[in-house]
Amino acid sequence: MLRTLIISAVSGAALTFSTTAFAGGQGPEEAKAMLQKAVAAVHADKTKALDMFNKGEGGFLDRDLYVFCSNISDGKNVAIANNNAKQLLGTDARTLKDANGKAFGQELYAAYQKPEGQFTEVSYMFPRPGADPTPVPKVSLATRAGPDLGCGVGYYK
Repeated sequence: MLRTLIISAVSGAALTFSTTAFAGGQGPEEAKAMLQKAVAAVHADKTKALDMFNKGEGGFLDRDLYVFCSNISDGKNVAIANNNAKQLLGTDARTLKDANGKAFGQELYAAYQKPEGQFTEVSYMFPRPGADPTPVPKVSLATRAGPDLGCGVGYYK
């Protein structure tokens, strides 16, 4: 009985620590998979995809990972699943700067101009989804999603 209790306690602790580490540790593989899924959703039905992205539905908001998109023609942000960034909808992505003054929006927009399927990494500071608006280090993968849209998914370091 003591052995069973010890095994249960160790297993529970291991599960707790691994879940905690995973919740904050999503990385480039998960971001790329979500971005590929987002591009496929845009190709299937752009209007429906943008609606899902903005609502964080359909697996396009998963803990710290979320989709964001801008028009290629004018740089206008048309989808952002991060509730801490909803105020950026409708603004020109090319004007975005992080807390340190880095013009990361220009880098994202440049990535959207490249051929679809080519992923570009852009590093900057940005708030995580949730209640805390404090900017933290982030890396976004960005690509073209069809003829008139660019999308990205970032992961926090």
